[in-house]
Amino acid sequence: MFEVSRLAGLFAITPEDPDEARLLGMAKSALIGGTRLLQYRDKTADTARRLRLALALGALCRQYGARFIVNDDLELAVRVAADGLHLGCNDGDLAEARQRLPKGSLLGASCYADFELAQAAVAAGANYVAFGAVYPSPTKPHAVRAPLELFSRCRDELGIPACAIGGITLANAAPILSAGADMLAVITDLFAAPDISARAQAFKQLFEEQPNDLSQPATV
Repeated sequence: MFEVSRLAGLFAITPEDPDEARLLGMAKSALIGGTRLLQYRDKTADTARRLRLALALGALCRQYGARFIVNDDLELAVRVAADGLHLGCNDGDLAEARQRLPKGSLLGASCYADFELAQAAVAAGANYVAFGAVYPSPTKPHAVRAPLELFSRCRDELGIPACAIGGITLANAAPILSAGADMLAVITDLFAAPDISARAQAFKQLFEEQPNDLSQPATV
């Protein structure tokens, strides 16, 4: 288990793909390119598939020194000894998750465009929050837009890392970092790229060229 520490950088979220081998190959490419946070997102009801992929993705993350996060499934996160869990507002109780997860695990919460949700998430034990959609998103086209000032509020009032999500591309990411986001959650612009490793490396370079010194230590 990774020590919970400063969180910053590209937060890759796996796309929906029925081909398990292809999905694992894409994830590996992202990790080779420098992704240090990988979230497994799978809304299918196939529990056997979810377990297989979670175990395989977790092993890849350990191989490449990345943190492995499970989306919206506390039982799966515990079963595969994931490094953390990410929950939407209707996908589980944050306080229960904090109690069930091993000490040092990451717990993230989707807060959409609602700062009060972020405050409640921190009170329940989350050590990072996500705001979005910051731009129109092909994954969730009807999502409410989240204003960029939420990231500076999170830094100043909550003191925990904030992740931006929704329609983020290499071309439009810089203003989000300037606004104070610590992490950029990306699906399409990463995994639909002709060269996934190169695109991950380009995102990594973006953080290096525009260092985000607004990151705060995550605590549990």
